[in-house]
Amino acid sequence: MRLDAKFVTSAFAPEGYPRWDRVEVALAGRSNVGKSSMLNALAGSKNLARTSRTPGRTRALNFFAVGDRLAIVDLPGYGFAKMARTQAARIASMMNDYLGQSERLAGLVLLVDARRGPEREELDLAALAAGRGVKLIAVATKCDKLRRSERAAALARFKPLGIEPILCSALDSEGIDELRRRIVGCAREARRASTADFLPR
Repeated sequence: MRLDAKFVTSAFAPEGYPRWDRVEVALAGRSNVGKSSMLNALAGSKNLARTSRTPGRTRALNFFAVGDRLAIVDLPGYGFAKMARTQAARIASMMNDYLGQSERLAGLVLLVDARRGPEREELDLAALAAGRGVKLIAVATKCDKLRRSERAAALARFKPLGIEPILCSALDSEGIDELRRRIVGCAREARRASTADFLPR
């Protein structure tokens, strides 16, 4: 199973969002969490999203169509120390606009480095998702860098989120199939609950 994703457009403001009949699931995470690599792993492609040795290259909301009914929205990375304050503020505003206003958003995949666990920014994003009734999927990335003896402690760091994360690695594909199933399941649940909420207006 893979997500047959195709890039559609980038947007910097709500007026640039696609007007389509799709359930959207967003990917969010720090600039160095491996978001582009994770998106490529989900799609089974090395070239869908550009990866870079320099974190923080994603500065817009990137929309990808998956099949006929689903879309994945790659949100800009946040929390990178070398980013100018004005740029960081603009990215925060873009993310808040999308997460707070998108009528088609059904799920938020929150990517967190398994070695550090969620911090204030991740907890704030989780609270925003909960306030809107958006399903939260927590992912502990780069789990290939953990020793087996370190995994229990890594999972314990996610307790403040209130849900257990999926241990994932874009390098060796651990957890990728489970994450795909969660994303597709989230979209199906949203359509069953209220298809009208995701129709263009």
